Amino acid sequence: MPLNIRNEAVNQLAEKLAVRQHLTKTEAVKLVVENEISRIDAAVPLRQRLWSCRTGCWPGRRPALKADKAFYDELGETP
Repeated sequence: MPLNIRNEAVNQLAEKLAVRQHLTKTEAVKLVVENEISRIDAAVPLRQRLWSCRTGCWPGRRPALKADKAFYDELGETP
């Protein structure tokens, strides 16, 4: 089914993008819609982005990994 853009501002934006990208208006609208869908699909919720920080460095939590005592002892040795 064809898309009929009746909003003049949207029509002008599509035309402006089409001229800058050397596309038809239809290709410009398709590009914008595809990019927006990709952006939405790639978005990670804030809760997930902050979870790794929360579990690794939140006050009162222990570090996930134990320190390697031999490694740190070796750093303190003088040559």
